[in-house]
Amino acid sequence: MSSSRTDASIVAVSMPQMGISVAEGTILEWRKRPGDWVEADEPICDVSTDKVDVEVPSPTSGRLERILIEPGETVPVGTQLAELDTAAEPGEAHPQESPPAEDDRSRVYSPVVRRIAAEHGVDLEQVEGGGVGGRVRKADLLAFLEDGGAREEPRPAAEPIGPTRRERMSPMRAQIARHMLESRRGAAHCTTIVEVDFSRVARRRRELREAMAHRGVNLTYLAFVARTTVAALERHPILNASIDGEEIVYHDDVNLGIAVALESGLIVPVIRQAQRLSLEGLAAAIGDLATRAREKRLHPDEVQGGTFTITNPGQFGAVLATPILNQPEVAILDLEAIVKRAVVVERDGDEAIAIRPISYLCMSWDHRALDGAEAARFLAGIKAGLEQGGSE
Repeated sequence: MSSSRTDASIVAVSMPQMGISVAEGTILEWRKRPGDWVEADEPICDVSTDKVDVEVPSPTSGRLERILIEPGETVPVGTQLAELDTAAEPGEAHPQESPPAEDDRSRVYSPVVRRIAAEHGVDLEQVEGGGVGGRVRKADLLAFLEDGGAREEPRPAAEPIGPTRRERMSPMRAQIARHMLESRRGAAHCTTIVEVDFSRVARRRRELREAMAHRGVNLTYLAFVARTTVAALERHPILNASIDGEEIVYHDDVNLGIAVALESGLIVPVIRQAQRLSLEGLAAAIGDLATRAREKRLHPDEVQGGTFTITNPGQFGAVLATPILNQPEVAILDLEAIVKRAVVVERDGDEAIAIRPISYLCMSWDHRALDGAEAARFLAGIKAGLEQGGSE
């Protein structure tokens, strides 16, 4: 340790806040080792949440003194992750207290793992680690104990089930699971569904699509739904809201979340002040966020602050769903596949059978914030707008 070090020179690196609904993050990888010099704002480690994978920048220049949280560990926002010595100099020799971790981390145990193992008399050499480098984590040890302390002896089964494969959830998958379970437990979920005729939207899309494509914009059905939904939210502000304890917070701006499917999970980037954008502007914003989400180029502030979310499983052929709320928001709208169906239509006062592009809009909403009548009126407004060709 440098002789110039003082308590005042030690700066903490902490788990950052990455969204109003993100309470914790998982360390994926440390980019620096104890003893390494780090410049201010240089990425020092990678963190995963249920929203986004991000680089954590160094808060200042200095030498990395200690790493407190190992890769694979999940800790709450605000937890101290490491210490930097700002009194050190870039060229200073810095003897390390321990050598850098090797690739094989299978015999490196955290204090909590050692404590649980001691309490239950477990030989940690017998526990298979699922962390980085084979490291045994708390979750591995608890799973070992739940299996009776001997994974190599499988439970008897009534019938052979054939070959199987097990793999641990990715940090994103595990945190999505926790977030969805918390949402189901914490909100009074209800779902309302309307059927929408997209004939006029399809016609208008054909008229506008080529011109927008020349300007680099892909005009999708989702853009029409988004623009019409934003207009409906301005007429029904009770749905452009979030719940904070026993208070309902009504938002002036429509910060529209658009769910994007990734190979490893789901992310919801946010279009801020969506009420200020035209149909073309929304189409461009949706395309940009979706592309950068799949390329992992989103910034942390682009996945927080949403006031209403739209998800689009219909692009994969789904025809009916009951989405889970993206809390603390009070509603989420689901666009299903647009399918040609035979429907009854009126022509000159007579009824006839016609083939029309039809889809279902499914909206889950929180009964703590509103009632069924308001949800139905809101959806009816979106339906009417789309059947007139969509909002401008």
